[in-house]
Amino acid sequence: MDDSRTVIAVFGARLVALGYEVVAAENGQVAVERFQASAPDLVLMDIEMPVMGGFEAAQRIRAVEATQEWAWTPIIFLTASDTPENLVMAIEAGGDDFLAKSAPEPVLQAKMKAMTRIAALRAELSLANRKLEALASRDGLTGLFNRRHMDVRLDHQWAEAVTSGASFGLLMIDVDHFKKYNDRYGHLAGDDCLRAIASVLATTIDEANAGRLARDAFVARYGGEEFSIVLPRCSREAQAQVADVVLAAVSGLGIPHADSSGLGVVSLSMGGVHMPRAEGSLTPLFRQADANLYLAKKNGRNRVEMS
Repeated sequence: MDDSRTVIAVFGARLVALGYEVVAAENGQVAVERFQASAPDLVLMDIEMPVMGGFEAAQRIRAVEATQEWAWTPIIFLTASDTPENLVMAIEAGGDDFLAKSAPEPVLQAKMKAMTRIAALRAELSLANRKLEALASRDGLTGLFNRRHMDVRLDHQWAEAVTSGASFGLLMIDVDHFKKYNDRYGHLAGDDCLRAIASVLATTIDEANAGRLARDAFVARYGGEEFSIVLPRCSREAQAQVADVVLAAVSGLGIPHADSSGLGVVSLSMGGVHMPRAEGSLTPLFRQADANLYLAKKNGRNRVEMS
């Protein structure tokens, strides 16, 4: 990224000869735009450029990366004047190294090899961190989102809904007579039962999102045999449809349950609440969903009660 088209062409040709793919930019502003568009593994930035200088462009690139998880791209500053002052300013602007434009081929090649190794390690670290984050957000038994992740995501979605005045739905779910199920069939069977139910819930929500019954809906294990389905920007009719599909799908699994109040198979009770326009805090939403869940149990289980 250089202010001189000639230097861009020459330096780009040198890099291509070394086996690198090059995306050029004629000034700092274009450099930032192309960085966002192409997500390069390495940035070579001239200090002196029209429209926006290299130091400011580097700072903006670092600001872009600050909004992304695990993002960091090596930046090498190119200059004809490798003074101590320029080196200090380059590092403070977010740069990682310094290279004279007139650097001989072996030096350029060595720098590129070093930065390529760093970029590869950065990619591996980013992937490992994402995997760890994914594991930390998932329930170990069912693979659904865990309570911690649910709380964080729910707070974010609720804030967005309140700001935009969008609708919001919540379903609280409990496996009917699950303690009796564990007592009769054992905890290993109970674990298998929860995994089967979780699979049904996940599939139903994926299909609801894909079919646009809901947008950004997700399901989480709330705790024990309890689950939650969060349905932002979802109509009341669509929420009721999702609940009916879940009820039918779980009872349709046909998991035997001799103590299920006459039904004979594992079933769910669900309490739902829908707000045409999100406002206030989440606490009343959960209280009402819990109250409706209790009502579903009182009214015979294997049903949903919504308000």
